[in-house]
Amino acid sequence: MSRPGVAAVLSLVVPGVGQIYNGEILRGRFWLIVTPGVGSGTGGRLGWGGHLISAATAFHRAELKEGGVRLLRRS
Repeated sequence: MSRPGVAAVLSLVVPGVGQIYNGEILRGRFWLIVTPGVGSGTGGRLGWGGHLISAATAFHRAELKEGGVRLLRRS
C-alpha cells in the first residue's frame, strides 16, 4: 500500500519516482522523461511546474489506491 505523502515528496524531489512508488511504472517513466525535457527546453523556468504537477498527481493517485483498499476491507 502506498502512502500519499511519501509519493508526493518522492515526486517533488525527482518527478516520476512517486508514481513508481505507487506501482505505476509507465506514468513514472513519463514524468522522468518529460519534466527534464520541459525544464531544459524552457531554460529551467517551467521545470519546477513539472515537479509540482508530478507530486500532485502522485499524491492523488495514491489517495485513490488507498481509498480502494479501504473499500475492499469493509466488504
